[in-house]
Amino acid sequence: MHTVACVVQEGFAPFEFGLACEAFGLDRTDDGIPSFDFRIVASDPGPVRSNIGFTIDVEHDLAFADEADLVVITPIPRHAWAQVDERVADVVRRAVARGAWLLTVCSGAFVVAAAGVLDGRRATTHWKYAETMARMYPRIDVDPNVLFVQDGRIITSAGTAAGLDACLHLLRIELGAEMANTIARRMVVPPQRDGGQAQFIDKPLPATTSLSLAPVTDWALQNLGADLSVDRLAAHAHMSPRTFARRFKADYGTTPAAWLARQRLIHAQRLLEQTELGLDVIAYECGFGSAAVLRQNFARTLGTTPTAYRARFSCAPDAAAAVA
Repeated sequence: MHTVACVVQEGFAPFEFGLACEAFGLDRTDDGIPSFDFRIVASDPGPVRSNIGFTIDVEHDLAFADEADLVVITPIPRHAWAQVDERVADVVRRAVARGAWLLTVCSGAFVVAAAGVLDGRRATTHWKYAETMARMYPRIDVDPNVLFVQDGRIITSAGTAAGLDACLHLLRIELGAEMANTIARRMVVPPQRDGGQAQFIDKPLPATTSLSLAPVTDWALQNLGADLSVDRLAAHAHMSPRTFARRFKADYGTTPAAWLARQRLIHAQRLLEQTELGLDVIAYECGFGSAAVLRQNFARTLGTTPTAYRARFSCAPDAAAAVA
């Protein structure tokens, strides 16, 4: 990989655009890293306005993208998702057809989706937009829980900083682990992050179509460490287990067991972030029973361990002091 074209469009996001510049545009030859011929391109060269008002002056048109080894597609504004610039979509199609690398950051995946090259493939985007993308493009297997997805020579990444994970992943493939690690150290970021964007998803209680179960869910949230079987929840709601399960699924869009598992995990995340309690105590408080079961749930749902999660997100005084 020698040449990199970074496509920017009106309303581009500066941070995500900066990630591509940081990963592929800087001269790191003093660290023994080969340089790329990195150029910023646009459908119409000249001033291109960002989503916060300032503009950049883009010198190159899309012709360079047609010969680049890597084409990076930066995010586009929400209003443009359904009206993707066909000139950029054509560049995407030609890049895939000739076997070039294609990498998207955040909502840049909507550009690639609109070009049709993700049909039948697995992809991701920011977790807030994943449901919209899946609805707009039902032929794409949209995974909202990962930091990035590589399917062939197409790499789609999740929101914001996950674009850097995707860039480092590609650099690791092209330059090897040692050089990718060197670049990561210069950026002061981990070469590889464990887990996925599921760790960052905010999942409040879903809106319900009925208020009849609200007292039951409120009670359950106050007693997550207890044995909360469907029979017990149903008894608290003064319903038969079968009626309760049916009503719960209608109101919350999931089963009582799945909802309860998620609420216990959210509570465990909160305790890991805000306290210094041991894993056995947290597991007991949240109803997991043991630290081993807590670890299993973290690995399955969040793709990381409780210890690693605490190291990353802890707000406890000792952790804050360590970061300071």
